[in-house]
Parts: sequence; C-alpha cells; structure tokens
Amino acid sequence: MNGPSVDQDVNEGEDLGAGLGLRPETRVERRANRRRARGRRAFGCFAGLISLLVVGALVAGAVVGFSKGKDALEGVFSAPDYEGQGTGQVIVEVTKGQGSSSIADTLEKKEVVKSARAFERVARDDPRSLQIQAATYTLRKHMSAKAALELMLNTAESVRVARISVPAGKTKAEVSLILQGSKLKLPPGAAATALGKPALLGLPPYAHNNAEGFLFPGTYDVPKGATAYTMLKLMTANYAKAAASLDLVNTAKRKGLDPYQAVIVASIIGAETNKSEDYAKVARVIYNRLARGMKLQMDSTVHYVTGKDGGVFTSEEQRNNPSPYNTYKYKALPPTPINSPTRDELRAAINPAQGQWLYFTLINLDTGETAFANTAEEHQANVQKLQTWCQAHKGRC
Repeated sequence: MNGPSVDQDVNEGEDLGAGLGLRPETRVERRANRRRARGRRAFGCFAGLISLLVVGALVAGAVVGFSKGKDALEGVFSAPDYEGQGTGQVIVEVTKGQGSSSIADTLEKKEVVKSARAFERVARDDPRSLQIQAATYTLRKHMSAKAALELMLNTAESVRVARISVPAGKTKAEVSLILQGSKLKLPPGAAATALGKPALLGLPPYAHNNAEGFLFPGTYDVPKGATAYTMLKLMTANYAKAAASLDLVNTAKRKGLDPYQAVIVASIIGAETNKSEDYAKVARVIYNRLARGMKLQMDSTVHYVTGKDGGVFTSEEQRNNPSPYNTYKYKALPPTPINSPTRDELRAAINPAQGQWLYFTLINLDTGETAFANTAEEHQANVQKLQTWCQAHKGRC
C-alpha cells in the first residue's frame, strides 16, 4: 500500500493547526518565516561580535588609562633625591642582618640620602645591593641614592676605619697613651692636648670638667684620619648612653649620692675586684665604712697616685703619701674617679648589695675569689688566707 502524498501530509498538518483554533500556515508564509529566522541569527552573531569589540576597546582603554594614571602618580609622589657625590664625612654602621629598608632609614637619618624611598628604589633595581656588608662605613652627606649605594659597595673606599680597643679600668693618662699609639697616627701630644680641653669633650655637667672616669671602655671604629677629639667624644658619648640607661643621676640622688660620687665608687669597685658578682658587695663595704666615719683603706686609690708596681699590696711608704687620694690617711672618697668604670660597675655603685660587711680582701688571685667580713678578726683570718696563697705562688703578689 502506498504512503500519503505530500499534499495529503500538508492537509493533515493544517488540520492539526485547525484543531488548536489557528489558521493553517501556507507554503509561501513558511518560506518567508524561514528567511526572517536566518536573518535574525546572522544579525545576532554580528551584534555579538560588535559587543565583544566594544568591550575589548573599553578594557584596553582602561588599561592604558591606568598605566598613564600610575605614571602620573609616580611622578607626583616620586622619592626626593639629592644629586651628585655629596660632601663631608658621615659614619654609618650597618649591623648583621639589617635589611635594605632599615639601611635606607639609617641613611636618611644620617642625612646621607634625601629620602629612604630613593635609596630603597635604587637598591631594589640593583641586585648588587644584596652584597652590602655589615660594617662601619665612611660616607658623605647629601649624596644621590645611586652614589650612596655605589660607595657602600666599594668597601675599599667606604670601609675606612681604625679599630681601637680601650680596656676597662684605664686612667685618662693610660687612655691618652693608647690613643697616641693607635692606628690614628695622631700628632705628638695630641691626645694629652685634647684631654687638657675638657669643655670640648662632651662631659656631663657633674664631671667637674675632668675626663677621668668618663672615657668609657670598649672597642671603637673610627674613621682613619680622625682627631683625638673625635675619639674622646665617642668615649664620653658612650658613657652618657650607659648612664642614661641606668638612670644614674636620679637613682644616685634618691640614695643620697651625688652622681659624681657614684662614678668615684664605681671606679674603686673595678680596681678592687674583677668578679662581677662581687661588685655590689664591694660597693656596700665602701658605703658602710663611709657611714661609720672609717677610712676606706683601699690600695687602689694609693696606686692611682704612686703607680702600681704589679703587686696587690701597698708599702708603708706609699701609705704615708700625703695625696688626698690616699684613703689610708683620709676618711672621705678620693677627689676624683681613679679610672673609667664599666656599665656593670656603675650599676653596682648605685645599687649596692644589702649587708653589714666592713672588710673584704682577695684570697686567690687566679680565680679572683674575694672574702667579705663584718669584723676585724674575721678580716684578719681572710688576710691570712691571701698570705698563704701568695707564699704558694711566689712573685705573684
């Protein structure tokens, strides 16, 4: 049996439409609708393409605009910078582990560069900045950031310092000799001349214009070619830092001490014992004896004016010296410090231990062991221990 003809199929389709209450679509209308549908699809593709092009143009414009804006902002907020190689001399210390931003801040504070940002930018753009060493640098004021970095990398030129060590317990006369014989190569007598002009040394007001006691011990890095004044002012500045960290002036006053007296006591402590755990106890002995009107009878103060011959004792002749530093003859403290004390000795002088001791003596020179006593009898027993040690180590006392 043959299937339905095309016309018959259309008629059945038209009947379906008629069943829904719609007028059947003619063949001509169907073709027109197909053409319109194809046109709409083509227009949609074209419109989508146009939209992509427009969005792309807007994004590109935004990127260009941001770039121009960023450039403009950097122009407005550019890091201030000096020009050229700078002038003068500035000492800058770079410590181990110090980062570039911290170095930049230091350079700005020291007036080497105009702004930390300028140095940071130069360092960021130059990989060699990672090679900056921990050292004491001799730079110049008002350098361009680039010139500062170049000079710091040229350590043969910028790390031009002399290292000078001043041991604890040295008198100002001994400090003068150390400086005179140092790598500074000072003119003859330069250190002594500088010490003779205390007003130029940055001493505290209670120092009575005398550098004795205020030339702080330590190791110093100073520029080659520095003067005696440069070195001495570094030492007095370090004393000032130590005293400030201890609040020495106020603490001494609260305990009824003149700050100068505290420095004198500290200098005696350092000369009488080398064991830090005994510092505060020696201080207490000094204050207890002064409070009772007793003579201090410290060999160290006698050695200050007679010279130390290498022994720990003083001779009868030395103890008869009429100098006001002779605490075997006079009850008070000596008139000045007898050396430059350390920070720990200064701390002990203003924070003496609690105790009733009136005497102390070394009993073993090798270990530095010191015995303390409340009575003269106890003290004599301790002195016998020292004499026994000295007999066993002839030539040592």
